Amino acid sequence: MRLDKYLKVTRLIKRRTVANEACDAGRILVNDKVARASYEVKENDVITINMGMKPVKVKVLKVSEYATKENASTHYTVVED
Repeated sequence: MRLDKYLKVTRLIKRRTVANEACDAGRILVNDKVARASYEVKENDVITINMGMKPVKVKVLKVSEYATKENASTHYTVVED
């Protein structure tokens, strides 16, 4: 699954266009490397989101095309907040 879609599906970022713009601006890192929106997310990837005052670092547990509001947080675990 594309990185921008993963960020939207898991509700880490509210809209896919915002996720796409964040990737283009270099604010999203995957495994400590700047990632493009088209990056294919895999399990055990570490995603760092540099939006706002503090970066959020999460580890991908599961990649799924769909997630409900209730189970979206089961797709990742927060490594650093």
